[in-house]
Amino acid sequence: MAISLYDLIVPNYLQTLGGMEAFLAKGLAHFQENKIDPGEVIETRLHADMLPLKFQIHSVVHHSLGAIRGVQAGTFKPPAPVPALDYAGFQKTVTEARESLQKIKPEEVNPLEGKDVVFEIGDRKLPFTAEGFLQSFSLPNFFFHTTTAYDILRQKGVPLGKRDFLGRMRLKT
Repeated sequence: MAISLYDLIVPNYLQTLGGMEAFLAKGLAHFQENKIDPGEVIETRLHADMLPLKFQIHSVVHHSLGAIRGVQAGTFKPPAPVPALDYAGFQKTVTEARESLQKIKPEEVNPLEGKDVVFEIGDRKLPFTAEGFLQSFSLPNFFFHTTTAYDILRQKGVPLGKRDFLGRMRLKT
């Protein structure tokens, strides 16, 4: 049985965005219980040369919903500057991305297979096919930024485990 572009990409975004919603909520509860300012947490970095939690969350949205929109348009660029949001505002962006992706139908994604997509970064233009871009660039970035956000929350003491990261798995019914 062949697997479609939609099936390779969108369910992964949905599962992981759902997991991220849950672990961000668990983080907020932990911060409130321990009188930790979530406003400070969104500025936390794993290492001095890494970008903070707010960038990680912003990038997760950019490399999921933004990636699909970029493929549809034929052009993808680095994310816009990180908006000035509080912790709850960043949570909302994740929920909105998941909800928007839930509305996208396979018949909107599958015809994109083979379509040219250009990643523009400054003066550089990197040519991809839609499936090459999604599978080899955007999806790995999506998982990298999700993992980094998860790790920042773990560093801040949020009691998370692998199941929190995984989200709702697609079990055989």
